[in-house]
Amino acid sequence: MSPFRLLLRRLGVLVVFGVVLYSLVRAVAGVLDGGDGVADGLQSGVATSVAPVETGGTTPGTADTAATTPPTEPPPTEPPPTEPPNTGPPAPDNKAKVYIVGDSDAGTFGPYLERLLDGTTIVDTELNYKVSSGLARPDFYNWPVELAKVLPDADPDIVVATFGGNDSQGLSIPGDDLQFIVGDPVANEAEWTAEYTRRAGEVMDLLLENDRTVIWVGIPNDDNADVTARLAIQDQAAKAAAAARPDVIFIDTWTRFSGRDGNWAEFVIDPRDGIGKDVRADDGFHLNVTGAEILALDIAQAIRDDLRARGANI
Repeated sequence: MSPFRLLLRRLGVLVVFGVVLYSLVRAVAGVLDGGDGVADGLQSGVATSVAPVETGGTTPGTADTAATTPPTEPPPTEPPPTEPPNTGPPAPDNKAKVYIVGDSDAGTFGPYLERLLDGTTIVDTELNYKVSSGLARPDFYNWPVELAKVLPDADPDIVVATFGGNDSQGLSIPGDDLQFIVGDPVANEAEWTAEYTRRAGEVMDLLLENDRTVIWVGIPNDDNADVTARLAIQDQAAKAAAAARPDVIFIDTWTRFSGRDGNWAEFVIDPRDGIGKDVRADDGFHLNVTGAEILALDIAQAIRDDLRARGANI
């Protein structure tokens, strides 16, 4: 081969080699800058691999990522502010709470007392009574335990309590079996009086908690002299417990339903109309409906006085 042809062949090889090298450089540059190199590679005739684009779906790394990423939790909302308790005077929008509690006497005057207090429009009432109960026989019904349980929920401002109609007997202790620690009040007056005064005072102290007003309703006498003798000891013991506690208001039922001579009376003057009326039930001790309503009037007046002392406009 002539030297001239050999030179041309070598030049051709160099040209081809240069084109290939140039294409490779452009392709690499396209990968690095993210786009133009793909088109340049195609124009230069160098095969470039392009990933197929799927249709009908989402572009990887955009919507798919959003779909699989849980939504951001909204910030917790603050609870609405709690309104402070209304400590103003009793009013229709700030009613005082009156809790009526006791034995069957509470069940007798309680409903009429509720009617009287409803008429003030500034009182809510609740009645809780147990027939044949009292403070003498906690083996039958334990009022201190019951009151400790119900008072926190009732949360009264004023408590009207009456116990005693069933208490002029021996005093038992709590338990399933009947065990008397003191016998008949007449035969054991000093011991009985001390123990019953303690029991009445214990209940009064429980009722007085949280600055409550306590209205303790006494018992009436009986048409039987022997029963009245026992009841008198019980009534004096309750009065002594109340007298030791200035915040306890004592309603003297005994005096209200006695005659002019201080003894048992079947008829008393009804303050609503000034007419003398039969106020006793057939058993000679309990009050009938008229008597219970008269007693409720006395209790309602004590409650009104307390409400006025609290600032109520009644």
